[in-house]
Amino acid sequence: MNRHLISAGDLTKDDALLILDTAEELARVSERSIKKLPTLRGRTVVNLFFEDSTRTRISFEAAAKRLSADVINFSAKGSSVSKGESLKDTALTLEAMGADAVVIRHSASGAPHRLANWVHGSVVNAGDGTHEHPTQALLDAFSMRRRLGNLDGRKVAIVGDVLHSRVARSNVLLLHTLGAEVTLVAPPTLVPVSIGTWPCEVSYDLDAVLPKADVVMMLRVQKERMNAAYFPSEREYSRRYGLDRERFAKMPEEAIVMHPGPMNRGMEIAAEVADSARSTIVEQVANGVTIRMAVLYLLLGGETA
Repeated sequence: MNRHLISAGDLTKDDALLILDTAEELARVSERSIKKLPTLRGRTVVNLFFEDSTRTRISFEAAAKRLSADVINFSAKGSSVSKGESLKDTALTLEAMGADAVVIRHSASGAPHRLANWVHGSVVNAGDGTHEHPTQALLDAFSMRRRLGNLDGRKVAIVGDVLHSRVARSNVLLLHTLGAEVTLVAPPTLVPVSIGTWPCEVSYDLDAVLPKADVVMMLRVQKERMNAAYFPSEREYSRRYGLDRERFAKMPEEAIVMHPGPMNRGMEIAAEVADSARSTIVEQVANGVTIRMAVLYLLLGGETA
């Protein structure tokens, strides 16, 4: 494995399977009454979050602490960054502190890549702009694998706001590496211009895709990133691209429903679908800690492939 995890596209199939298999072993630790391992004792992990994200930050913090690492949480609000300090100056500060790993979330696509040039420790991308979110893709693949077994040849539909979704991009790259067939389903206005270079199919018709899908992943409509009219109304979006009870019934019986969270219940997904036995939404949160433990363990402490 590389020293950094910046893009899901950087992972070979062997890398991805090593992370998933390591997470499977670490999941057994999480089931014990004492969940802590001494693996990363004496190592320092810095959570550098320039964008708010409660669940991802807490997930990385829990992962590092369960491996006995020291964790420093750095929030950009109220820090020297809000006073105009550049990313490079922040990187030099982290370097002086002796950070072994920096987990970064930033609104600018490419920020983790730049940071990796300035620090000696490992850099983990926890989401950069609309670019990528590789650990989310890994935890999604882990959740799929636990429910469905091998992902080779599985049909995965990713539905919704693909344009603003770093989760969609990372999932397409990783699932393709693992042998799954991905179809993106979205209104034409929410499909990126570069979609032709992605290793996936594109459909504008959710009803045509559902009967063949093993996995249906609903994406949140990211209202905070929208400053233009991408669709006529929320109601119209829900009517054409929402997963309601009727659409849920069209899916194969063993198919599962996923959502990276947070959800707009009643918009892209109906509450009864989100809470059904075939939904992995709660599992995905638990699996997030496990997969991030595996990533930190392999980058900082364990054997590398």
